[in-house]
Amino acid sequence: MKIAIYSNEFPPDIYGGAGVHVDFLTQELSKLAEVEVHCYGDQHMKEGNLSAYGVNKHVNTASWTEGPHNKMLAHVLRDTEMTRTTVSADIIHCHTWYTHLAGILSRELLQSPLILTTHSLETHRPWKYEQLGNGYFLSRWIERHAYQTADGIIAVSEQMRRDVIDAYQVHPEKVTVIHNGIDPEFYQPTFNEALLEEYGIDPAVPFVLFVGRITRQKGISQLIGAARYFEKNCQVVLCAGAPDTKEIAEETDDLIKKLQAEREGVILISEMLPREKVKVLYSHAQVFACPSLYEPFGIINLEAMACETPVVGSAVGGIPEIIVDGKTGYLVPLKSVSKSDFNPADPDAFQKDFAAKVNKLLRDEQLAISMGKAGRERVLEKFSWESIAKTTFKYYQEVIARFEKEKP
Repeated sequence: MKIAIYSNEFPPDIYGGAGVHVDFLTQELSKLAEVEVHCYGDQHMKEGNLSAYGVNKHVNTASWTEGPHNKMLAHVLRDTEMTRTTVSADIIHCHTWYTHLAGILSRELLQSPLILTTHSLETHRPWKYEQLGNGYFLSRWIERHAYQTADGIIAVSEQMRRDVIDAYQVHPEKVTVIHNGIDPEFYQPTFNEALLEEYGIDPAVPFVLFVGRITRQKGISQLIGAARYFEKNCQVVLCAGAPDTKEIAEETDDLIKKLQAEREGVILISEMLPREKVKVLYSHAQVFACPSLYEPFGIINLEAMACETPVVGSAVGGIPEIIVDGKTGYLVPLKSVSKSDFNPADPDAFQKDFAAKVNKLLRDEQLAISMGKAGRERVLEKFSWESIAKTTFKYYQEVIARFEKEKP
């Protein structure tokens, strides 16, 4: 079998959970078949059964003048290049809407089945208008058409499966659930106090850690609000980068500066660190915070749990399928979110509830340790990439067989 994987992100250009997913999945799939990744970037590599081709070196938009639609049209151009460079494939597998147009085109040109993995849905992310302008409406159109065209759909959580079916009227039999995973051999307790000191973190003082992009869905503004109510004898470490827009970057920076004026020990690491460093931060943190307002799965929680750190997360999307409330961390109910500004209906109540759960773990180190160990046990039992790749490969075989049977 020859598998064509389409992805915006691929090493070394990874900034979100979908990129982590593609990285580890392709490594394991390449043990079962030939895997050819087409991605954004300048990649050009081949190692055994795994090869990767970045399209950026063939897509030149340098001469484009400023225009409201250019960012979106650059995605369309990259998708066309992905299609052009895919000469053959037994199955096409797309990750995120960025590559969906390439998937649709390649499906028709190669007459090979198309699979989508649902990491998120554009229709549930209205704040993306800030990033894409009217291009957001085109991204939604592409996504809708892709889901209605796809021969198979992988949802990363049960909630995501329900969302796909409801949003795009997809036949339920077309959608299967295969959870995200991680490599527990890589993500395990790893300690290095010198790294903490490099970023201004005091190893002797417990800290609450956030790792994520600066985007509305990750709820960083809600965490900053909650931090006003955290125990005084803790640090707040915000490893936050890759802002969606200049405006949200400035807005978040202002909130952090206000929090720093109110309490000591607020540390901003304004870059997306390599995972070798991030796992050290996970391991030293007493609590990992995931205040997402929209989270189809939440792979980052698995990473923290594998490093034996308890997680406090909002009870949205796939997060309740990861955190066992009261055993591996705590879930904080999120009653509703305003679609106009993408904030909880009662932000202060959510922030206080979130802080209360964080404070339980800050006050009781032994509780944090026991929950952290339970979290790693859950990761080892449920979320290894080897088993996920085998399940995915079996699903490929099922979809290919159905596609060939239904051909006219």
